[in-house]
Amino acid sequence: MGVENPAEQAQILLRTRLCNPNFIFTIFSDSPDSNYSKLKYIMSSSVTEACNNSALLLGPRGCGKVAILEMVIKDLLQEYPDTICVIKLNGLLHSEDNCALKEIARQLCIENQLVFSKMASFDDNSQFVIAMLRECGLAHKTIIFVLDEFDLFTQGKQRLLYSLLDAMQSVTSQAVVVGVSCRLDADQLLEKRVRSRFSHRKLLFLPPSREDLQKILQHALLLPTESSLPPQYVAAYNKKLLNTLSDDKFKDIIDSLCNFDATFNHLLRFLFTSVCHMDTKAGFLSLDNFKTALSSIQRQPKLEALQDCSILELYILVCLRRLEGKEQETTNFNSVMKEYKDVHNSFQTTDYYARNVCLRAFEHLLQRQLISLVDNRGHSQSVEFRPVRLLISSHELHQGLRAYRSCPAILHKLLDLAV
Repeated sequence: MGVENPAEQAQILLRTRLCNPNFIFTIFSDSPDSNYSKLKYIMSSSVTEACNNSALLLGPRGCGKVAILEMVIKDLLQEYPDTICVIKLNGLLHSEDNCALKEIARQLCIENQLVFSKMASFDDNSQFVIAMLRECGLAHKTIIFVLDEFDLFTQGKQRLLYSLLDAMQSVTSQAVVVGVSCRLDADQLLEKRVRSRFSHRKLLFLPPSREDLQKILQHALLLPTESSLPPQYVAAYNKKLLNTLSDDKFKDIIDSLCNFDATFNHLLRFLFTSVCHMDTKAGFLSLDNFKTALSSIQRQPKLEALQDCSILELYILVCLRRLEGKEQETTNFNSVMKEYKDVHNSFQTTDYYARNVCLRAFEHLLQRQLISLVDNRGHSQSVEFRPVRLLISSHELHQGLRAYRSCPAILHKLLDLAV
C-alpha cells in the first residue's frame, strides 16, 4: 500500500479531534478557575472525604455542560475505578417519578450484579435505592446521579428529588447529584422541602470568550509537531493556518458565526465543515474553506421562505415593516390594507389586488409563520381584526428582497423609506 497524501492524513486527524469533545475541552482543564476544575473538586471531595454533594450545571444548549461533566466522570473513574458508580437519567425519558426510580434501581442492579424486578412498586424501589445508598456508603463507594434536563424533574410532586436529597442527609450515604439544565432558574423551580436539602452549588456555562475562541481554534486546527506527518508539511501548514487566523477577513467570518450562534457546538460544526472542504491537493486550510463552511452552516429558513412568496405577499410584509417603523400600537389586516392603498395612491403602482385576494395572501403568510397573531385570544374574531406582528427583521427582509429575482424596485424604495 502506497504512502498516503499528508493532507489526507491531516484531514483525518483534524476530523477526529473535532468529533472528540474530550480533546477540545482539555485546554480548559489546567485552569483552577475553569468549570472543569470546580466540578471535579466538588465530585472528587465526595469520594475522598466521604461526603454528599449536589450541584447544578446551567447554561445555554451547546456550551459544553455535558462534555465537561463526561470528562470529569471519566477522569474520576480512572483515578478511583472501584469506588464510583454512575447513574444517568434524562428528564425527557424519566421525568415521571415512578419511571425514574425504576430506572435508578435497574442501573444499580446492573452495576452491582443483582437481579432487577420489573414488577417492583415505587415504595419497593425507593427502599431499595435508600438501602443501596447506605450499603455503598458503608463500603466507601460513591454513587453519582446525573440528571440531564434537570428542570423536567421539577414538574409534579418532585418525589424523586426529595427522596434522593433526603437520603443524602444520612451520615452513612455517599453520593453526588449533578443536575444539567439550560434553564438558569432551575433551582428556583424546586419545592421548599427539596431546596432546603440542595447544596445550592451552581456552575454557569457560557459561550466562549474572544480569548477562549482563539485558544480553541489553535488547539483544534494546528497540527502536532511530533507525529507521523512530514515535519516540512506540518511547519508549512501551521504557518499558513496562523496567517489565516490573524487575517481580518477570517475575523469577520468568526464574528458573523458568533453573531448567529456563539456556542461551542456551533463552532465545532463550523470547523468540521471547514476541514471537510479542505483541498487535499493544495494541502492547506484556506480562507475560502471557512467562507464555504459559513455559507453552508448558516441556513436561514426565513430567507428561504421569502423566495417562495408572491409579489403581493412581499408587499404585505413591506407594509407591515413600514407600520412597525411608524410605531403603530396595533397592526392587523385592515391597517395593512390601508397602508397598501396609501402606497398604491402615492406611487401609482401597477401591483394592486382586490381585498379578498390580499386576505388569502395574508393568511398564507400566517401559515408560513412570517407573521403571527399577537395572542390566542379573540378566536371568535375574524383574522382581519386580530392584531399581528412581523416575524422577520428589517435586515432579513432587505436580504430577501435583494435575493428575490423578480422583486419590483418600488419595494426596495419603500423599505428604505420605512421610518
